[in-house]
Amino acid sequence: MGHPYIPNTAETRQQMLREIGVASIDELFVDIPKKIRLTHELNLPQAMSELEVKRHVQAMLSKNKPFTQMPSFLGGGVWPHHVPAHVRSLVQRSEFLTAYTPYQPEVSQGMLQALFEYQSLICELTAMDVANASMYDWATAVGEAALMCARVTGRRKVLVPELMSSERYAVLQNYAAGPGLEPVKLDYDWSTGQLDLSKLRAGLNEDVACVYVENPSYLGFLETGVDEIADAAHKVGALFVVGVNPISLGLLKAPGDYGADIVVGEGQPLGNPVSFGGPTLGLFACRDDPKLLRQIPGRIIGMTTTLDGKARGYTMVLQTREQHIRRERATSNICSNEALCAVAAAIYLTSLGPRGLRELAEICAANASYAIEKLGAIDGLEAPIFNAPHFNEFALRCTQPKLKIEKFNAALLKQGIQGGKPIRKEFPEFGETALLCLTELHTKADIDRLADAAAKAVGAKR
Repeated sequence: MGHPYIPNTAETRQQMLREIGVASIDELFVDIPKKIRLTHELNLPQAMSELEVKRHVQAMLSKNKPFTQMPSFLGGGVWPHHVPAHVRSLVQRSEFLTAYTPYQPEVSQGMLQALFEYQSLICELTAMDVANASMYDWATAVGEAALMCARVTGRRKVLVPELMSSERYAVLQNYAAGPGLEPVKLDYDWSTGQLDLSKLRAGLNEDVACVYVENPSYLGFLETGVDEIADAAHKVGALFVVGVNPISLGLLKAPGDYGADIVVGEGQPLGNPVSFGGPTLGLFACRDDPKLLRQIPGRIIGMTTTLDGKARGYTMVLQTREQHIRRERATSNICSNEALCAVAAAIYLTSLGPRGLRELAEICAANASYAIEKLGAIDGLEAPIFNAPHFNEFALRCTQPKLKIEKFNAALLKQGIQGGKPIRKEFPEFGETALLCLTELHTKADIDRLADAAAKAVGAKR
């Protein structure tokens, strides 16, 4: 019997094998080492009826605890936020949910308009002129920005902060390897965590394609010297790239207003759930400079009119991907974009509006400030580890001798709290440290509960 989803007859399979020069399907896998091959039957349970499967899954799901019972303080690139019911409902409409790439504009006007609105909102949020629709995530957006800067400037060095996300840096290294770009980490001020401007200026020369900063940073503090960084980069002809958490822009100055040439970031908090870390949404926007515009990766949706000018319509106006006529001259190899996540972001931003986004950002910042105050007052803990303003994340260090951050988090978990992300492996110089995240989902009671559990974990008196 053939495969139920690949309706090839035995004769067809044999013909295909002869065509590629092998005698059997097993020969296709001879180069896979035997030690990693499966040599036994899988221990699978017996088949179940639909009702039995439903009961089985419900039993497994009953072990989960909702956020209200077990608050989580994990962040580090994917953040828990409230997703309004109408956002979830609208993105599940078949016009959006089943849509892929809108190659045929005459039958894709709804999706095209939604993506055009998304681009417009991202431009307004970042104070940029052009946004694409879209990238995979923040990390790939950083990689694409580096490649774009290298193409525009003809240079090879990419200066990045020492304290950037290690995962984003790893993706940047992968992107840089092929064309021979050189990512260079910049030192930071040990007291504030921010870029050491003197060392930045010393490292700037005519080989530098761009300077990249994260604001807020991966560790939560704000980069207050962005104007000086932009000026320094532009003086040597380098481009200035800024990575952002878009929620912070409800409160902070937009990157375009302090000299950014390209803005990247993570759109997950804009109406998209955490979902175990994906799918995510890479933001990418730039200035309206012809040199930049023609090099932007992915696709751009534009608005036009019919030939008689009586009706408005939407279409893809730039799609410099390898899948199309650009081929080896393509600016990127992005295939599936994150269109559904972009639609969710557009609905979410439209629903909040400027005032709602500002209120949300203020709540996130206020919650982080309150958590810093409560945790920083506990003997055996230090919060934050940098003397700088923070947005909604901060680093918490266990200063009690021999207390590992994993043991500290395990103690929190026993008390019904998911602690922060351990970052000792990423930044061993900070010791037993975790990155904590606060959003509007955290109540004052949640933060007080965290503080009480943390004090108990380190054996401090309250």
